Amino acid sequence: MPSAMTAKEESIGSVPVHTVLKAFELMCTAKAMSELFEKNAAVTAKYVHATSRGHEAIQIALGLQLKPQDFLSAYYRDDSILLSIGMTPYELMLQLMAKADDPFSGGRTYYSHPSLRRDDMPKIPHQSSATGMQAIPSTGVAMGIQYLEKQGLAPDYADGKPFMACSLGDGSVTEGEVSEAFQMAVLKKLPILYLVQDNEWDISATGKETRAMDAVEYAKGFKGLETRSIDGTDFMRSYQTLTEVINIIRRERRPFLVHARVPLLNHHTSGVRKEWYRGDLEEAAKRDPFPRLRSQLIIAGFSGEKLNSIEQKAAEAVAADYEKSLKAADPKPEDLFKYDYAPTPITEEKGVREPKGKDKTVMVDCALFAIQELMEKHPECLFYGQDVGGRLGGVFREAATLAQKFGDNRVFNTPIQEAFIIGSTVGMSATGCKPIVEIQFADYIWPGLNQLFTEVSRSYYLSNGKWPVSCIIRVPIGAYGSGGPYHSSSIESVLTNIRGIKIAYPSTGADLKGLLKAAYYDPNPVIMLEHKGLYWSKIKGTEDAKTVEPDADYVIPFGKGRLVQEADPQNGTTLSVIAYGMGVYWAKNAAKKFPGKVEIIDLRTLFPLDEELIYSSVRKHSRCLVITEEPVNNTFAQSVASRIQQNCFESLDAPVTVIGAENLPAVPLNSVLEQVMLPNTDKVAAAIEKILAY
Repeated sequence: MPSAMTAKEESIGSVPVHTVLKAFELMCTAKAMSELFEKNAAVTAKYVHATSRGHEAIQIALGLQLKPQDFLSAYYRDDSILLSIGMTPYELMLQLMAKADDPFSGGRTYYSHPSLRRDDMPKIPHQSSATGMQAIPSTGVAMGIQYLEKQGLAPDYADGKPFMACSLGDGSVTEGEVSEAFQMAVLKKLPILYLVQDNEWDISATGKETRAMDAVEYAKGFKGLETRSIDGTDFMRSYQTLTEVINIIRRERRPFLVHARVPLLNHHTSGVRKEWYRGDLEEAAKRDPFPRLRSQLIIAGFSGEKLNSIEQKAAEAVAADYEKSLKAADPKPEDLFKYDYAPTPITEEKGVREPKGKDKTVMVDCALFAIQELMEKHPECLFYGQDVGGRLGGVFREAATLAQKFGDNRVFNTPIQEAFIIGSTVGMSATGCKPIVEIQFADYIWPGLNQLFTEVSRSYYLSNGKWPVSCIIRVPIGAYGSGGPYHSSSIESVLTNIRGIKIAYPSTGADLKGLLKAAYYDPNPVIMLEHKGLYWSKIKGTEDAKTVEPDADYVIPFGKGRLVQEADPQNGTTLSVIAYGMGVYWAKNAAKKFPGKVEIIDLRTLFPLDEELIYSSVRKHSRCLVITEEPVNNTFAQSVASRIQQNCFESLDAPVTVIGAENLPAVPLNSVLEQVMLPNTDKVAAAIEKILAY
């Protein structure tokens, strides 16, 4: 800084000089990195990457204003944001080359796909490739911040109250999940900033081809989402605008969208090169934020020599970091297997399963009482979903009285937004909340699968163990008497193919309560499949789903099945039945025709699976029937049968058989057709008889 500068000149516009100089240094660094990556493309393009060239001014203006208590969702072109919060070029290069010490993912995911959990920097929960999906988890973070503040559980940050900064490319705003996020942000008045960087390109498609309006025009449809639209190549204007907006968010706790117009000066990614399809490169170069900031500093009194020196030092530091990163170690083969699931504290059955002197309780109330006990004990616990609020308490009354007991801030209705319901748990969990959410029917889960697969299930693994998603997702499932094609589906085979989640499917009230409690204390995401036909034990033959309610301390570890009834091989030919959900009752009722000959295993959890119990039972009886409510082909049940065949082959005296629904697209509404479609006691009895006679 020129020594002759007066106090009046210690800012440029309203931006402190030291901030502007820092921004220039960071811009030099980002530019040097981009140029070095391009020059060494034979090495750096081994793994696909993008850079921030053209976007640096708005990104740095944001990054320099974030505090350690804030949260950030930075997308794959945001390396300038990462530099400005304190990440070094070396750290970013470790990710560029997928090295073992990559601070974000340990070499598991792409450049500028960050996840960070450091005390001195903004927190960055894991996110996917960030083409719109990140808006939901980010809005979940803001919802978690708000919840903790309303409950008096948040630290006192005075005027520096935290907020969520969610960075979006303009092309991603057309995603339907972004609209779900915007809707919830304005509905709940959440402390979140959506920063939309608009370079008018969506890979090779232009803005004119892919949208009818820009982000600000779109945001006008969301009442309460205040907006600003700026030239994102002007660092001064960007910094000033973001200062204003961030101060309002910290003070007034409401959402904003800032739309920044920027050029894309580098390739879309290293794998999709700009010269292949773009004819606007010369025009875009005229909007480069780097010479613009340099000129502003010259006008403010800084010499070209000083600025050249800053640029040269940045380039030298980047080059040195590059050489250092080339020598960094790759992950070891065994590193592949780290962080698939976070360790759970629930490893054994505890508590009293059948307290004396208590009457039996229907399954749905066992779940209700479990959640009530959890919410009484844990103020960070909350419950939300469609129609679970105080007016109805869930379409199956599974949440009845909860809103009245705990208030609308802890138990509330959501819009019809399955993606948001599921994906928001990522952000809620990141703030320290423990969300229990509900998908009203299993048939409705499909819009939420993108969030479940891409965001929820992969967070722990791809963040290298930093961000487990601790949540419970309740899903009423199965047919329960003329529910028709939209209220009768079984979906477990889809779910069991999503790694990174745990899945429970209890068949009794005691098991439902014990597994719900275990799920709460498990740091991993849990899907709780709850059969609608067992909730009230109204279907003939399901009376045993009604049990004595276990005490408040009762937990069941995941991966431990239940021996429902034993068979004695001394009775002659015997059979092992592997079942879950309604299949347990079809098996129990069918087994009455074969006294002493049918052993029944209730899996209770589909993942982890109690393979030891399954195999020991099958080896003892040499015959096996697996029951599912799904259509049989290509199912979880068939995979169980395959594992039995592989591990118990020498003990088998008959082929492993699977029985389930007919292989048709949906469960019909008509009761006659439904009966033909689904398994039942008689069909299971016929299968047992055939296997015993083999």
